[in-house]
Amino acid sequence: MINIQRIPDDFFVIGEPSAARDCEVSFNLTGTGLEVSLCARESKPRFVCLRWNYRTEEPVRVLGDKWERAYADLTWKSLDGENFMPWYFLATNGRDTVGCGVMTRPNSFVSFEYDASGVSGWFDVRCGDAGVELGGRKLLIGTVVTREYPGVGSFEAACRFCRELCTDPILPSEPVYGGNNWYYAYGKSSAEQIYSDSRLIAGLAEGSKVRPFMVIDDCWQKNSCAGPWVPNEAFGDMKTVADTMKAIGVRPGIWVRLLNDPEFAARHPDCLVRQKYLDPSVPEVAEYICGVISDIKSWGFELLKHDYTTFDLFGQFAFELNGTITRTPDWAFHDRTKTSAEIVLDLYRLIRKACGDMIVIGCNTVSHLCAGLVEINRTGDDTSGADWNRTRAMGVNTLAFRLPQNRAFYMSDADCVGIIPGKIDWSLNREWTRLLSRSGTPLFISCPAEGLSGEAFREMREAFRYAGAQNDSAVPLDWEYNNQPQRWLINGKEEKFDFVQTSYPRILDSVFNRSGLIERED
Repeated sequence: MINIQRIPDDFFVIGEPSAARDCEVSFNLTGTGLEVSLCARESKPRFVCLRWNYRTEEPVRVLGDKWERAYADLTWKSLDGENFMPWYFLATNGRDTVGCGVMTRPNSFVSFEYDASGVSGWFDVRCGDAGVELGGRKLLIGTVVTREYPGVGSFEAACRFCRELCTDPILPSEPVYGGNNWYYAYGKSSAEQIYSDSRLIAGLAEGSKVRPFMVIDDCWQKNSCAGPWVPNEAFGDMKTVADTMKAIGVRPGIWVRLLNDPEFAARHPDCLVRQKYLDPSVPEVAEYICGVISDIKSWGFELLKHDYTTFDLFGQFAFELNGTITRTPDWAFHDRTKTSAEIVLDLYRLIRKACGDMIVIGCNTVSHLCAGLVEINRTGDDTSGADWNRTRAMGVNTLAFRLPQNRAFYMSDADCVGIIPGKIDWSLNREWTRLLSRSGTPLFISCPAEGLSGEAFREMREAFRYAGAQNDSAVPLDWEYNNQPQRWLINGKEEKFDFVQTSYPRILDSVFNRSGLIERED
């Protein structure tokens, strides 16, 4: 099988504008992997490319990862020399599996390309779109790892490999599960509605030793999907809101988008990246972020869900990218002495430290960089309370293909069971609920109080019983040939799920046709 944990057969540096005459790339083989370091004095490097030559002359299937969330697009593929896979990939010949990638939290954005003649590793060391100004600093840009798993199934190999890539995940001290109001309210809610949601969630978890969370999503603040992070008239005093939620029997959580505040931006135009969003490499922005989180903590919230950091920093969602983290030209962060990856890591470390003992959920966070800095990561794009096609595509695909990262990088949140009365038949949401609650991952539901009754309420209570423990084990048995697996091994017993029934995929409702779906508006 292929091995890239060795000195590459070739390498080169691409600088700004093109020459990188004084760049030095060095390698150090350790017990963990191949450390790759970069130093430059005057040159401004943008990319480092490593090449390992290796002939593949047998049928193999390849699975790559994504920069941030998955978008219904994770699947095993044949060799594709034009496909660049972020962070890591696995290859299997049906008997043996090999994993190749970089350790979590590298100081560059790393993607791999695997063709029949070998593997290329691209280390994106840009600062925004500009070359980084290292000024003679030697920077460890990544540690390359290869692990072979002879005679091991591809899913088990993926789980083992992810555990190798992250040695220090932070996990919640007890299961995190409960409710989130976005997938039925879609930005229209109030304190009273949240209290109603909280009573539903507390009732579903009745008898559990672990209290559930109720997360207030985008709806509570003055401006839709943006700061300033002060409550609107429908919510009023947020300490009162948090205290009331606790009295009802849930732990309060809240959503924020820390890099989007038009009012702060108008007062501080020099603190922006790409003329719109806040640049975390500016000290005033770091101070602002700490202030927002301090306010939220003082109100009594116990969970922070921070969103949009990848989009706000780089200008695209992951499904728009192939190999590079940004395609927006001619821009740089304020601090040009650091790579984009270093700046993202600084941001996530800042949020982690400011949150203290609060649970942190990352959403639209850079997966490999937030590992070890968030307890929970939203690993896929939004499911839906209105469109089953979207839940099936985003939810099932994400759960199956990001499940090896669960407990290895963080707790993997494949997103909500969205319930809007009259929109999605319970026979479909039942299948999603049944799988999600038995996967050993966080279960969140989004549902108005009147959305569950009778059989659905009883079955959701059973799902909450499993979610409150998260002791179950799930393995997608058909994931090598089905990107929405329906055959699963649950605690050693095969169970089958039907995510289609009579809700057939519709040609006019692609999951990427966002104009036809209920979405946050940017």
